[in-house]
Amino acid sequence: MTAMNILIVDDENIIRSGIKRTIQNRFPNYRIWLAASPDEAVQQLRNESIDLVLSDIMMPGMTGLELMKVSKPQHPHVRWVFISAKSEFAYAQEALRLGARDYLLKPIGKERVIELIELVGEELRRDSEQTREARELGSNIKYLREAVFQRWVAGLDIGNFDMKPLSDEYPSFNLIMVKMDADRQVHLEHFIIENVMSELIERFGHGFVVSYDAQSLIGVVSMADDNNLSPLLTELKTHLRKYLRVPFQVMHSGLILDFRNVPAEIRRLRQASDTQVYEQDERGSDRAIETAIQYIKSHFREDLSLEKVASVVFLNPVYFSQLFKQKTGQGYKDFVIQLRMEQAKRLLHNPSLKLAEVAERIGYQDMRHFSQLFRKRFNVTPTEFRQQEIVQGEPIQ
Repeated sequence: MTAMNILIVDDENIIRSGIKRTIQNRFPNYRIWLAASPDEAVQQLRNESIDLVLSDIMMPGMTGLELMKVSKPQHPHVRWVFISAKSEFAYAQEALRLGARDYLLKPIGKERVIELIELVGEELRRDSEQTREARELGSNIKYLREAVFQRWVAGLDIGNFDMKPLSDEYPSFNLIMVKMDADRQVHLEHFIIENVMSELIERFGHGFVVSYDAQSLIGVVSMADDNNLSPLLTELKTHLRKYLRVPFQVMHSGLILDFRNVPAEIRRLRQASDTQVYEQDERGSDRAIETAIQYIKSHFREDLSLEKVASVVFLNPVYFSQLFKQKTGQGYKDFVIQLRMEQAKRLLHNPSLKLAEVAERIGYQDMRHFSQLFRKRFNVTPTEFRQQEIVQGEPIQ
């Protein structure tokens, strides 16, 4: 039996470990990697030959759908299955439309997981070993070329490595440099830029993308059509404004006719970046607040402190608080309480739930505190509200 390489991406440890245990018990020879965030996931996708990703729909940093979209160009063979709460079902349907293999609804049943893994395993067995080996070889060659290119651009010794085949393949080309401005590690953003730029280069001509340093990437592109870079650059900036959470610059060279000029041209671009303004699109802040609200709605039971949710969308807590009020017209704390209380009303329609269970399901361990907040908002206690609903004969939801 062909061993499958599976990556489980979920910010809840109990779900990650539960799915891993289910798969290992039934398929002991399958290799499993875990990631608690999209940032960790992209590192595993780059470092391992992953066959299947089981990913939560809503995660810190970006949605699972966005992770799939930015991964597809470089990892088209990977199959994606999404883990979704019922409230996120529209996202799961969108995932299928975008090419996901399937989805799992919470709470996740063991039998459903095993059935799905068996189906994907059968598909992989039809994907020959030769195809998988060729993929891994291609990946290794890419990293070797990147390492040599980095040393060569920096003026370091590259031993007996012959650059002539590369220069013969690109008699004329342009360089594109994307540089980020961040005071933290940007693995996820690096991955996004590499994938987006690679896809656009292949669409508009041919070439490759290499990592220059932790915050910069270089694209080498030989255009198929009259060397007009503008459409490519316009699309690149549009995609990066949508997906990146950090300011960035996009710079480019003129037409280069000699590959030996690359190191000098990259130095010129680096110098030019010192005087160029960084870009960050206003829509990025809208999207951050939308993601935060969706996260809150899917994680009522958990820690929804300002600091926690700000970290989910990679924003400074003070800035996040100001942005949240600006975008929603409401303070963060009041917004969370209001959502939790509305959810409590829905849960109170279910007579089989005790008040303590209702409180716990919306994130309150202290029943008294929950009752006080409920009364303050609706002028009745949770018990009085439930009795009113029964008297009025409203349908139980």
